Amino acid sequence: MNSATSTTGPDTATVPGHAEALLRHFADLRDGLHGDAAGRQDKERLFGTAVDLLDPYARQALAEINTHLLLGTGEVAGTGIRRSLAEGVDALWTLSWPEQQATGINPIVIRAFFGRGFHHPHLQGGTVREWPLNVFTPEQAAAELPTLRAIAAADLHNLVFQRDFRIIPATMNGAAQ
Repeated sequence: MNSATSTTGPDTATVPGHAEALLRHFADLRDGLHGDAAGRQDKERLFGTAVDLLDPYARQALAEINTHLLLGTGEVAGTGIRRSLAEGVDALWTLSWPEQQATGINPIVIRAFFGRGFHHPHLQGGTVREWPLNVFTPEQAAAELPTLRAIAAADLHNLVFQRDFRIIPATMNGAAQ
């Protein structure tokens, strides 16, 4: 199967990045693989590569929120790969800022994880759940930027509901119309 195009009726159209990621995800489920890996150790190796490839895009998604909504008051951080016997492996990217810290709520989180009993890895936010993580190339990582933006935006939205709109500096200084 050519992952770049799909035939739908008489027209051939380019498959959008998010649909292509889902096709990779479903093929993994169908074939019992993650990419070309069958064993846990090889799948974790691919997960590590995916985390490295996603790093600049996760940071970009969070930096955009920091710039435009938090007015540069936040701090983007990343953990790199972490291992837990109970949960498997994961990596976090977070965005924290003074108003969020003052209210005691969690930061915005983008999490890549490969759960202990999972067939393959996923993405999630601190308050939003499961997107497939089937990234094997720099191009596939770049195509995940809209998903990473959506995770971060949904997480921020949910954090506002945990407190209120005052945790968003751009809202309080009149930048929000």
